[in-house]
Formats: sequence, C-alpha cells, structure tokens
Amino acid sequence: MSVAALVAARGGSERVRGKNTKPFADSTLVEIKIKQLMRLRAIDDVVLSSDDDEILGIGERLGCTVRRRPADLASSAAPMSEVYRFMATELAADTVVYANCTSPLVRDATINSVIEAFHSRAPQYDSVNTVSEVREFLLKDGVPLNYDPLNQPRSQDLPNVTYLNFAVSVLARATMIERKNVLGMSPMLYTLNQIEGIDIDTEFDFDVAEFSYIKHGGEAYLST
Repeated sequence: MSVAALVAARGGSERVRGKNTKPFADSTLVEIKIKQLMRLRAIDDVVLSSDDDEILGIGERLGCTVRRRPADLASSAAPMSEVYRFMATELAADTVVYANCTSPLVRDATINSVIEAFHSRAPQYDSVNTVSEVREFLLKDGVPLNYDPLNQPRSQDLPNVTYLNFAVSVLARATMIERKNVLGMSPMLYTLNQIEGIDIDTEFDFDVAEFSYIKHGGEAYLST
C-alpha cells in the first residue's frame, strides 16, 4: 500500500502575509514540513500542491513532487471541499497523509504514530485526524455550551471537548475524493499536546510557534 504525504501551501494569506515562505527560525514553514516528511520511512512520496512560484521552487529544490494548483483553487474564496477533491485526484498513492506546514511542532514520531494508527485501525474508522483539547468555558450567543452556570465546574473538570487542528490527517485517497475532505465519515481522533497542536493562523500564532520551535530545539526536537 503506497503512502503519499500531501502539503498544501498556497501563496496568498490574509492574516499572516506570505506565512508559508516568511522567515521562520532560519528556515520557512514549507521547507521545515517538506524536509520532515521526506525523512519519514513510512512515506513513499511527498507532494507539494501550490499556486505560488516561490513555494513550488522550494519543493523542486528539496526534491519532492510538485503540483501546480489552478488559481481558482488557490484563492481564499475557493471551497475547501473542491480543493481537497482536486488535490487527491492528483495523487497516485493509496493512502494520503495530509500535513499542514502551519503546524511546525508536530514531531516525526507523532506523524509515524498517526500513520500506524490508520494502518491498524478498527474497521469502523475511515480516517485518523489530530485534535486538540478545549478546556475553556464556551458560550454561543451568551448561552453556555459545555457547562451549567448554576453548577460551574473547575476548568480541569470541564467535559472533554476537542477541535480539529488539521496538523495530520491520514485517510484513503478514495475516501478523500468521495468525501471531499480529510475527515472521514467515522474518524479516529488522535489528541496532540499543546506544543504539537500549535497551529499558525495569526501573527501572534506565528511568533509563539517560532519561539516554541527554537526553545525546544528545532529540527532536533522534531526528529525525536
């Protein structure tokens, strides 16, 4: 069974300008992720999908497979369902490891573990997706979602709520095409700790991730 890692990195970014190629700890987010995936023995091919010449050039220099994405599927207005489906159709592998370069602190061992979890999963699961825990008092339109305000628990006793961080998702290519998503119909959820679960959406996230990456040892930390 062949395994391809898929890195999607478009050139445009509304909240952090050029975040995929912005200097990050003497490297860039896209370069760190490609180099990480290329050193994992469980992965047969690393495929970079982008509309951006600079990003595609980084992929070519590092020796991964590059796929130019059409401009209409690289804008912020493009439906993610169609982006997922298109990227999956360009792959030849049986299994897809979708890894966001905006999650730069996920360790090699964790990615390997998520891949192994997919290969050894029970039949009822059709994807393995990383999540992070939420231990906050959540409100929607002023109404508590996860606690009773008349019997308020301690924050550590709140119910176990998680959210998809999209750091790593593993699923069959056929499932990704059919579902137009990296989340299967019956996903197995793999919880990351706070460090590995860092996802970069804002300038603040970028600074926190870079600080944490350097503090924990950079590539030496990832390869443990």
